[in-house]
Amino acid sequence: MSGTQDGRPLVGGHRAMITGHGQAVPEPVAQKEIWEDAFAGQLNGDRVARQIFLRAGITTRHAVVDPRETDVSGWSTGDRMRRYVTEGRKLGGAAVTAALADAGRTADEIGLFVVVSCTGYATPGLDIKIAEDLGMDPGVRRLIVGHMGCYAAIPGLNAAADFVRAQGLPAVMLCVELTSLHRQPSNDPSDLQTVVSHALFADAAAAVVLEPDAPGLELLHTTAATVPGTEELMTWDVTAHGFRMGLSPKVPDVLAGQVEEATAELITPFGYSVGDVAGWAVHPGGRRIVEVVAERLKLSDDQAAASREILDRYGNCSSATVLMVLARIREQRRLQAGEPVVAMAFGPGLTLCSALLRTAR
Repeated sequence: MSGTQDGRPLVGGHRAMITGHGQAVPEPVAQKEIWEDAFAGQLNGDRVARQIFLRAGITTRHAVVDPRETDVSGWSTGDRMRRYVTEGRKLGGAAVTAALADAGRTADEIGLFVVVSCTGYATPGLDIKIAEDLGMDPGVRRLIVGHMGCYAAIPGLNAAADFVRAQGLPAVMLCVELTSLHRQPSNDPSDLQTVVSHALFADAAAAVVLEPDAPGLELLHTTAATVPGTEELMTWDVTAHGFRMGLSPKVPDVLAGQVEEATAELITPFGYSVGDVAGWAVHPGGRRIVEVVAERLKLSDDQAAASREILDRYGNCSSATVLMVLARIREQRRLQAGEPVVAMAFGPGLTLCSALLRTAR
């Protein structure tokens, strides 16, 4: 068994490298139009609700069900799950296809297929359906990471990386989130948690390919921190009419109190400080989330720009979002060999999950 340059053992002796990114989104919908044409009438043009929508830091979002045309709030959970399979299969397949093309790999070379989602359930699941659609080997290993929320890409990435390290085979991780299918009745402007969730969340699929010992972004380490006594501040409950979110306004400040310690736990064992990090893929759970993380870590506007841009163009796409920010950092600048990158995401628990990556040529 060999080790990293930092003295940490590598299971199987392989390095797990992200070599390809892909994403797919439905048609865009302007945030202002979502308010004016879908929610303003139901909420009687409430001033506070309007401010929540128009000051969310979002210009456009994407939805498999356009809220201006179709109100799904009366749909049963079964109706929503059937639509989830139909739309998730198409969107997820497109994201994986793009990631494979970016990495120069074919579907039949993949040894493990990880699917992450908190917005739908089906058996047989999207893992089986998409693997069949894309021509993955019938012996491909599969893993579903379900209902963990916005931070789930990090444990999903960790599981895929462990497989690559141990088996020396490529893996694909796909995040598919179709939050538009979970619109709830929204005729009460005093129900601010529902208003906020309708103002923020959007649909997307994002995928990454991981390969052993190839040029790319090496996954070095992941961490998780759950804040005791905060379970009720963010919830995602299965109801007879889809999944219903509970979202306390305390969430940004509670998470902010964990960011510095969690970041130090992630990067200090590798000899890095905050100033050494070349890219920050901060999950834009909302405008305030990005603001408080930037404040606590003293990030510049440029360092937080990718997170704000993804929020502006796509909204909060739950687990897929942090992968979209990571891909944007890769597009925006040419990372030099040896430069570290941090990805972090937040979700129910309250939980903060982080990943340390490093560029290798």
